[in-house]
Amino acid sequence: MMVRWTRYIGASSYKLTVSPVSTPNDPSAFAQFSANVVLGSVNTLSPNTLYVVEVEALNEQGSLNSTSFESMTAPEMMDPIDNVKAEDSTTLIVEFTPVAGASGYLMRVENTQGYFSEEDVTSSPVQLGSLQPYTAYSLSIMAINSGGRSQPSAPVEAWTWYSFTVIPSDASLMRTINATQLEQNLWNVTVQDLDPETLYTIQSYAWDQEGNKGEASPNINQTTRPATPGPFSVSVERQVGWAGLNVSWEPEIHTCAMVYLVTSSQGLQCNSTQASCTLAPVGCAETHNIHMVIVNEAGPSHPTDPVAFLTFPCSPESLVMMENDPENCTFSWNPTVHAHGYISFIKWNDGGEETYNNTGNSWQFHCECGYTYRGSVFAYNLAGFSDPGPVVNYTTLPCCPTNVTITSATTDTFEITWAESLGAELYETRAVDNSTALVCNVTEPVCVLSDLQSPCMPTDLAVAQVNESSVTVSWTAHNRAADYTVSVTGPQGAHTCSSNASSCDVDGLPCGSSYNVIAVAQSMAGQSLPSYSVSLETAPCCPITLAVDQVTQAMSNVTWSHARGADSFITTLTSLRGHARCHTQDYHCLMGCITCGTNYTMYQIATKTLRVSWRPSGGGHNYTVEMKGNSEYTCSPLPGQSSCDLTNVECGAIYNLLVAPLTADGGRVEFCHLRVYLVINNRPLIGS
Repeated sequence: MMVRWTRYIGASSYKLTVSPVSTPNDPSAFAQFSANVVLGSVNTLSPNTLYVVEVEALNEQGSLNSTSFESMTAPEMMDPIDNVKAEDSTTLIVEFTPVAGASGYLMRVENTQGYFSEEDVTSSPVQLGSLQPYTAYSLSIMAINSGGRSQPSAPVEAWTWYSFTVIPSDASLMRTINATQLEQNLWNVTVQDLDPETLYTIQSYAWDQEGNKGEASPNINQTTRPATPGPFSVSVERQVGWAGLNVSWEPEIHTCAMVYLVTSSQGLQCNSTQASCTLAPVGCAETHNIHMVIVNEAGPSHPTDPVAFLTFPCSPESLVMMENDPENCTFSWNPTVHAHGYISFIKWNDGGEETYNNTGNSWQFHCECGYTYRGSVFAYNLAGFSDPGPVVNYTTLPCCPTNVTITSATTDTFEITWAESLGAELYETRAVDNSTALVCNVTEPVCVLSDLQSPCMPTDLAVAQVNESSVTVSWTAHNRAADYTVSVTGPQGAHTCSSNASSCDVDGLPCGSSYNVIAVAQSMAGQSLPSYSVSLETAPCCPITLAVDQVTQAMSNVTWSHARGADSFITTLTSLRGHARCHTQDYHCLMGCITCGTNYTMYQIATKTLRVSWRPSGGGHNYTVEMKGNSEYTCSPLPGQSSCDLTNVECGAIYNLLVAPLTADGGRVEFCHLRVYLVINNRPLIGS
């Protein structure tokens, strides 16, 4: 028994006395300790006995102080364990004989691998769990009371059973049974020729080296893996901006839950419990090696053989459209990898469309001027068509302008018009000579070119009568190379003559006619403005009939018919004895002082009136006309008019004619050109 006390001041030693409670006056043991000891033991006590313990502090004079208390000794060492048997691989059942006075028991379990455990128990038998399978354990038991515990009983050795666990292997049509031994060796038992996708129940036993049968393993329900899937098909599934591979197979009936797992060599994967799934996204011109497995609770099946699938080609790039020759165009593009062919589309701006299917990378097609062509190309293979690629626009050269007309607006300005050209956005018109070029750029089919070197108009236009029906028209030429055309127009018709010199003759003019004469220059540069006009009147016609009737012996009445172009008539009677003369505007004349018995010769002259006309200069001016020669004649038109008549003009003379505008105060403007006129009148002899 172990006793502890506290030090007492002045004590030189301590005395420990132990006596049974039943016989307190008969000490069973005592012991004495020095002053420095506070813990002491007493041996040779009886087990499981209640004692009175007294501790006394002593010095030289005797006892200083004492204290006492009751204490129970530990139980007696128990007999060895009666029986130990294994219940399973981790549990032992222990049986022992209880002892009197014990309030409990302590079971000690240990083995040579360092395992040590003490477990409180209250009665026999005891179930010891959580042990290692097929392991040797040393077991002993101790009794416990209020005084402590007894010494361990003699040890007893016992073994746990073998443990046997079934673990399915990774094979789809076979299973491996794994056994755990003492040395943790794995024993593989292969069960072959099992049906795929089938539920099996597995149970096993193990025996130790002495032939003792171990515990039965728990029943394990294990389904074998599925069989390798059957064939499958692959097709392209596309939406706008997205593409995938649809993998489909024939649906199968399964006994348990299955998942089809499809994998591509491009890192894509999809799964489904139905009959299809989609690998996405995929790109153009990709090669996918695809295989499929079926997965159930046991694991995946063997994979199918890979199926190689090529996706649709990429869109052709570098599209070029060009016109090699007129109406011959080429549409080309870069070849696309994995393309079996190309379908190209061409549309033009009037709604037309053409399609071409070929295996090359170009297409020659008929194109017309002035059209805009829009081209696109799709590549295709067995998987389908490429995405829409770029679109190229090409406009052919504009068509040549047609129906070109040139109109002279002024002497140095031309207006050029033409029909609209298909495809033209801008028109360029050029007027070129040896030294300069005038350019006009417009968007409409009309252009006006100014400052052109058109021919200068003829000046100093003059008319000279050659005979009764012909005149010579002359002018001053100011051009190096030009043709001139003279136009003589009047109520009796129009007459022309042409020359590259400075005069030409106009024939076939009837008598008594009025004309307006102009000249125009013409060259490669165009046509000049017309010259200032000159009036021309041919000599009046002679009266067709003439009659003389004697009224009295000294008077005669002369009558005649109308003469075209005549304003007045002069009738003359001449003889050796004298002559008589009559000037009248009528168609008859009474002539006297005629001597009887005398022969007279009669002449009749139709006198001339000149009408002068001009092109007004604008501004509302009044004008004055002056003609000077052998005589001087003047006339003034009414306000607003551009002609007036000079009467009784003497024929056969050359006159200078001037037409000038008048200022507000009536003064003449001194800048107008003079015109030269020759007035001719033949005087035929009429009668005798």
